[in-house]
Amino acid sequence: MKKDPSHIRCIFVDDEPIGLSVLLSHASKVPGLDVLGTFASGTEALAFLKSNTIDLVFLDIQMPDLSGLEVARMLSPSIHIVFTTAHAQYAVDGFDLAATDYLLKPVGLSRFLQATDRAVAKISGTANSANPNNYIFVKTGYDLTRIDLDALLYIEADGNYLTFHTAERRVLSRMKLAEILEKLPQDSFFRIHKSYVIAISKIDKIERHQITLAGNQLPLSATFKDDLFARLA
Repeated sequence: MKKDPSHIRCIFVDDEPIGLSVLLSHASKVPGLDVLGTFASGTEALAFLKSNTIDLVFLDIQMPDLSGLEVARMLSPSIHIVFTTAHAQYAVDGFDLAATDYLLKPVGLSRFLQATDRAVAKISGTANSANPNNYIFVKTGYDLTRIDLDALLYIEADGNYLTFHTAERRVLSRMKLAEILEKLPQDSFFRIHKSYVIAISKIDKIERHQITLAGNQLPLSATFKDDLFARLA
């Protein structure tokens, strides 16, 4: 069921009063964003959530009792998370938690509005699993690397690692194929094998057991073949 986007219930969690003040000021400019509470610690926020339901939390990462990352792991999967942090490296640490967005302090109004719009789209069910910005970020060591979806040819899985192939480069990231499938636009990318996802627009030729794509021959599994033909029909 899609959530009515006209009212989004949220809370702010930050141990710094100035951080909470800034978020509250920005939130006052967003119609339909209902702030149910502000909390100076993760412990207080978790206690509140035992008897209250929310859609979205703006969560500071670096806090003294429980870090925002620890709190995030305790939240219901239905709660969308926007991390706030004064340190860019903490955003990388939280990447695996699939947060909706990361805001670097001091949080500006335009950036806050962008994160809120993104959260509302996801909560209301209108967000395309295709990244609306037509790019994704993947974790590469301690960094995040941008992958432009228009340039992406195919993705190759090997255990817990993925290699993103473009015409210009290869990017290795520690993640599973199921994770990246949730981030890709379903109308543009398709899984052809347990280890391969391809960009449909880059297909040159489809044969019985393989696909030629930008000069690369990739295996086509019988498991996915019929669905691919149906998609292209």
